[in-house]
Amino acid sequence: MGLLPNFFKIRKPKKDCLLALDIGTEFVKTLIFKRGKQSEVIGVGRQRQFPNHMQAGAVADIDGVAESCQKAIEKAGQMACLRPKQAVMGISGELVKGVTTGYLYKRSEPKQKIDSSELKNVIQKIQWKAFEEARRQMAYETGRREIEIKLINAIITDVRIDGYRVTNPIGFQGRELFLSIFNVYAPLVHLGALESIASKLNLELLAIVAEPYAVARSLNLDSKRGAIIIDIGGGTTDIALVRSVGLEGTKTLALAGRAFTKRLSQKLGLDLDEAEEIKIKYSQERLSQAVRRKIREIFKKDLRVWLSGVCLALEDFREAEALPNRILLCGGGSNLPDLRRELERGFSQISRIKASLANPKVSLIQPKDIIDVKDETGRLKDPDDVAPMALASLALELAKEKGVLSSILKRTVRMMQRS
Repeated sequence: MGLLPNFFKIRKPKKDCLLALDIGTEFVKTLIFKRGKQSEVIGVGRQRQFPNHMQAGAVADIDGVAESCQKAIEKAGQMACLRPKQAVMGISGELVKGVTTGYLYKRSEPKQKIDSSELKNVIQKIQWKAFEEARRQMAYETGRREIEIKLINAIITDVRIDGYRVTNPIGFQGRELFLSIFNVYAPLVHLGALESIASKLNLELLAIVAEPYAVARSLNLDSKRGAIIIDIGGGTTDIALVRSVGLEGTKTLALAGRAFTKRLSQKLGLDLDEAEEIKIKYSQERLSQAVRRKIREIFKKDLRVWLSGVCLALEDFREAEALPNRILLCGGGSNLPDLRRELERGFSQISRIKASLANPKVSLIQPKDIIDVKDETGRLKDPDDVAPMALASLALELAKEKGVLSSILKRTVRMMQRS
């Protein structure tokens, strides 16, 4: 595969220019952006995937996906007149797990001030405990005794000393130190596939980021109100919950936009490309009322199955407190109007959810909602552009992170990734 086309020689890559690579089931989307006070997008590329390249959000054909990525990068490079050598890559899929772990540490010397050494010890204990629990959970869900997983992202969401919330516990006294850490794990096989793709593209991977995590962190959300964020892609639906202490957890369903395309293909006797085109026209209300009624009827059963899956995922979250009634949608599948209607109507009719989610309000996340990202190309206009923009936003945020807590957590994550 020719990985360095001639037009990239127009300008040498700058150190502050990066790639954001969103490898989806239907499309590979890539952004070239300059990292400064904001992430300024100067190149955009998109390439449709072949149907057998991805399965349930995970890479199924490394060479095929690498070729799609290369074409998307070439398009972005033509626009930006350069090709960055460093990239931030998104990951999603059924077995990408995000979970919050809380740990209450009882100090033997409450009058002694907390120092960095003690804090490091507590964080490492939390992380290894959370890692073992995540591995047991994935083994249970896959039916395998052992499954190799890696920690890919982590953020401290809450710190309390004797019940008092602090942002930096260094120098405080107290008997009980409570920390809450949100972690994202992925199977080693998935991460290995992404690393192989990066190698084929001659890219240095700065980070592999869970996309629900990136989207949740790139929105300026009111933590008191919270939100349920639902990213409806081609192969998977990713759900992230933000509540009072921040990002609480993520879930993924292997059911999304492609399922509706396949249903149209079966019912109308069309190939997948034709069915996809009809689905897009339906979403854009470019079909007659009679045809739209027929398609709505075709989708009805799959919509109920999809909603049931979303509700089951939310069931795991609602134990501690009521679910937020603000539901934010993004991804190409969110353009399907039936999904939005089904969420608003369906939640109010399902008793196990109704009690904890009153009067749901559904809205679309738009590219302008992503913080610290400026689109210089004018091409980023739809909800399916949100995920790659979130990767660009998070790349900027990770570079800015400072402080003792972040530093200790980063070192712990790196240590666990090498083990």
